[in-house]
Amino acid sequence: MSQTDDVGALIARLLAQRGLPRDDAQARRALLDEAFREDLDRRLEACGLSLREHPYTPWIGIALARGAERAVFGAEQTWLSNTLGLDRDAIALLVVLWALIILPKRQRQLDRQSAEQANQSQMFAEAKPIPVSADVAPTVAERTLLADFGDRLGGKTRINLNLGQLARHGFVQRTRGGDIAEGPLLDLAFDYERTARRILDGALADLLAPHRAAGAEEAADV
Repeated sequence: MSQTDDVGALIARLLAQRGLPRDDAQARRALLDEAFREDLDRRLEACGLSLREHPYTPWIGIALARGAERAVFGAEQTWLSNTLGLDRDAIALLVVLWALIILPKRQRQLDRQSAEQANQSQMFAEAKPIPVSADVAPTVAERTLLADFGDRLGGKTRINLNLGQLARHGFVQRTRGGDIAEGPLLDLAFDYERTARRILDGALADLLAPHRAAGAEEAADV
């Protein structure tokens, strides 16, 4: 890789660091420079990868391209659920935390953007940046997680072990006060458009209903 191969350098950094903030110089170029992005997408696609980014999250990352999923996840007799070696209960915990943190965060972002647009002329509202700051992301108290989901996610010891794994992979952050906060990669863990409705209308709907109601009340008070 030559010293001027910025696309190759960005790919190497994403592989090594798993994610980069959107305000990183190379990350910004990938999002704003059309020619740079085309080269990036082409080279990632050649390796069965794709850039994972969303206008509502302050991080970017890389993931398996849809066309490569079967070759990777379906290569064995049973379909793999991930490439990180996470057990089923760790994946279940990740889904629950994504639903408890990212879903209400996304709603707050949409509500905030709508409110800001309502206070501006339409011409300027279209150019208003989408709010991505961490202050719109709720936290989850570990004691609340244990009380509400402990019996379904393997109990205190197992949840504590899985939280450590998710933190090491960058999905969550554990605070000294006993709260679980969004990590750099949590918002990129699932495709929001594909996953949100399945969670809200699926098996987790009843379990998440009290949390969604509490989140709505909290957002209304802000």
